[in-house]
Amino acid sequence: MNDKQRVALHAANLIEDGMVVGLGTGSTANYFIDELASRHADGLTITTVASSIVSANRAQQMGLTVIAMEQLSNIDVYVDGADEVSPNMALLKGRGSDLVREKLLANASDQFLVLIDSSKCVDRIGQNFPIPIEVAPFSWKMVLHSVVDMGGKGALRPNGDGLAVTSHGSLVLDMAFDAALTSQQLNEQLNAVPGIVEHGIFEQLATAILIGENDQVTILKTG
Repeated sequence: MNDKQRVALHAANLIEDGMVVGLGTGSTANYFIDELASRHADGLTITTVASSIVSANRAQQMGLTVIAMEQLSNIDVYVDGADEVSPNMALLKGRGSDLVREKLLANASDQFLVLIDSSKCVDRIGQNFPIPIEVAPFSWKMVLHSVVDMGGKGALRPNGDGLAVTSHGSLVLDMAFDAALTSQQLNEQLNAVPGIVEHGIFEQLATAILIGENDQVTILKTG
């Protein structure tokens, strides 16, 4: 069992009967879906909502009940991975293409559990990856201009011979920023730019970080 599987198993064992569970997207989230399905097969009664078509399909194939996000105003717990996690539990997400749904579920959940291995721990958000910014296709040049004025450097994310398009129908700017800007400052400044649909900084949303390392799981919690 690798570290991702270990934290996924730990998280699945925290799920209680009757919960509505948000499913993330990616390799670690897939392990969680598999472990959750195993508990469901053993008698755990749950309902799930997925952050992506990929996760919804996997959950349904594993026998889990998946309902549409449109049916829910809040959920009990959302479980997902992250690309980076800072010491203050800020997250970077969005190397995939489902930022809007992921942040909606994170914000609507009573608990947001983040599953990572120790390689995802960083000193600051944006240390290893650019910050993804979803933009409406008609607004990307204006948004890029605004973000460059903030000190950002980057461009539209390519995909083969074309441009990456998210499940929401947005284009993606991958932007790097000066290390002096904190995740809180970036979050506030990006939230204020017209034309940005969503961005990959998840500030003060995580309830707990489950870190797999050396055959153990360490848990960081808010408060």
